[in-house]
Amino acid sequence: MPLFDFRCRACGQEFESLVRSAGYGDPPTSCPSCQAVDLERLLSSFAVSSADKTRAAAAAKNKKAAAIGRADTAAMDREIDHHRHEDH
Repeated sequence: MPLFDFRCRACGQEFESLVRSAGYGDPPTSCPSCQAVDLERLLSSFAVSSADKTRAAAAAKNKKAAAIGRADTAAMDREIDHHRHEDH
């Protein structure tokens, strides 16, 4: 069941509505803001994925994971040093 975007021609409110029937379906019966029935269905935007975007997202994720790993290692090293100094 797709979501469609609508704009009320009376008040300008934009909203989404779940359309249950096949094809374009029946639009909602009224604006949730002002209850007017003069509605316009808007063109939906869609996400475009490309190999470059996927690689960039993976690289960013790996970079973040590496930074977290370095921070964890540094914290463990500090804790080990702290315990060594306590023992002596």
